[in-house]
Amino acid sequence: MLTAGALAGCSSIGDFGRLQAPLVTDDVHVWVGQEAAANAGAPISFNNLTDDERTLRDLAFPLIQPPYDRVRWDAVVLEYGVKRTFRRDLWFHALPAYYAHLMGEFHRSSAARYNLLIDDMRNDIVRIEPFIAIARRVADLDKRRVKSMEFIADLTPEERLSALARVGENSLTIAWVQRTLADRCASFKFALEHLAVAEPEPLAGDAEIVLTQLQQTIARNEVSVALPPPLTAPPLVAGPTPVGALPGAPPPVAGRPRAIAAR
Repeated sequence: MLTAGALAGCSSIGDFGRLQAPLVTDDVHVWVGQEAAANAGAPISFNNLTDDERTLRDLAFPLIQPPYDRVRWDAVVLEYGVKRTFRRDLWFHALPAYYAHLMGEFHRSSAARYNLLIDDMRNDIVRIEPFIAIARRVADLDKRRVKSMEFIADLTPEERLSALARVGENSLTIAWVQRTLADRCASFKFALEHLAVAEPEPLAGDAEIVLTQLQQTIARNEVSVALPPPLTAPPLVAGPTPVGALPGAPPPVAGRPRAIAAR
């Protein structure tokens, strides 16, 4: 009992499943863009994040994080992406995982399961449009950035590469969220269908309405992103991308990393 109490007192979770304020920093989610690039074999920029780019990552994280991880006692590890295995797990989507979570021992009634499903879907609906608004702004600014580079003659190869790498990070982050939302919507649908068979309740109708709202919200909030060369392959597909293939990039040097390391 003493151990359990100590752990509860040391929890990183505050109100509404958020990190406690002292644990939050401006760059708590800086790793999100870096992970999106690393997964695609793309370079990582050494430029500072703009305010919009930082917000993009902050709003992306809750949409790529599984709903059932939001109230974990070790949320600080998840938020900061400290644990490498955790970051890798975000790329693998198991369709029945959310349903298995609903059927877990912590949800002892059918009504509780349906209400949790409804709440999780509503939370995503609320989160999508603020993310899409900032994603569209970042994507528009990145298009202007790439265009303006054509008229700056004295950019160094490193400056050019780092700028293009940041465009790649931003675009891949947006694509990551959009793919995860599609996967999550499929998981919610799977859970609702199976729950309606296993434990039919009048709440199933309410859940179906909210699921439809989520599907419609996702459908009307697509963001078109243009990845700079060589990031023209389908996004979020792992594979090596040599830095030297980027326009204006210096040839690789023996012993030198093939991707720009983040500060």
